[in-house]
Amino acid sequence: MSIDPNRTAAFVAAVALSMTLAACGRQAPASQTDAPPYVRTAAVQPVGAAAQGLSGTVRARIEAPLAFQVGGRIIARRVDAGQAVSAGQVLFELDPADLEQAVRAAEADAVAAETAWRTAQAEWTRVRELQARGFVSAQALERAELAVREAHSRRDAAAARLTQARNARGYAQLRSPAAGVLIDVSGQPGQVVAAGQPVATLAQQGEREVEVHFPDGVQPPAQGEALLPDGQRRALRLREAAPAVDPLGRTRRARYTVADLPPAVALGSVVATRFALPGVMSAEALWQVPVGALDERGHGPRVWRLRDGKPEPVAVQVRTLDDRHAIVAGALQPTDRVVALGTHLLQEGMAVRELPR
Repeated sequence: MSIDPNRTAAFVAAVALSMTLAACGRQAPASQTDAPPYVRTAAVQPVGAAAQGLSGTVRARIEAPLAFQVGGRIIARRVDAGQAVSAGQVLFELDPADLEQAVRAAEADAVAAETAWRTAQAEWTRVRELQARGFVSAQALERAELAVREAHSRRDAAAARLTQARNARGYAQLRSPAAGVLIDVSGQPGQVVAAGQPVATLAQQGEREVEVHFPDGVQPPAQGEALLPDGQRRALRLREAAPAVDPLGRTRRARYTVADLPPAVALGSVVATRFALPGVMSAEALWQVPVGALDERGHGPRVWRLRDGKPEPVAVQVRTLDDRHAIVAGALQPTDRVVALGTHLLQEGMAVRELPR
């Protein structure tokens, strides 16, 4: 069988052309892959004064842990957490059996002491009459007087113990010391508690405050502002600040008074607070950037400024930050735009494209 050379050459040319077209088809998407990635940017916002943005918790001015004054076994729990209570309302009850027996024993001691006192008094009267007739010595009368005094003291001590026993029987019922709301209830029926062991926490009715924890090294300012969930603002006034830093959280607790809180702002609600930062020079240029714009990959904090389609790092110093924004100091300009997300993927000199604003 003979092979036509012309047909063979045509076949080889067709195969080469098809392979060339296939290679071109595979390389076409590569140009799309190598296209500069898109980035989202945000304009830097100049700020006139440094401010500390922190979260605060709404609390009652007086939050008292409640506990029994005597130990025993809880037999009744009459309240739940979140319940409003009135002054004098019974919250818990202890088993009173042992306390009743203590009262009976104290009553018996008191009766015995009273009898001993009356006996000593009668003996003193008899000895005094005998001494007046010269039948006994003066020393015998003195001993009778001392016996009366001793019996009198024992009677008073027994009466005091009886009062204590009766008070302890009354302490078997734990009553609310004031009107308010129970923000925590831990005692349970059947639980054996010691005297002074907290079983509930009462937020007393009345003034409300905002508790804020400041970072170590920041002195709590005397004034501030609270931003409520509905957008309203309330002025804050410092009432007290912890004298020492918490060793675990490295924060300092401060309590601020706030007036006219709406009823919708319940105890335990979290509100945004803002305070002027002490010790920051007014001549220092401060900028507000999204918190996602910060990049700390081993070179200290920095942001990536977009210039001619390429990001360039700008070193900054973080003054404050919250869950959305950061206040920084650095060599930025009011017209600058910084990459707001994905800064950990950027490299100096790489080309990027800015998403439409």
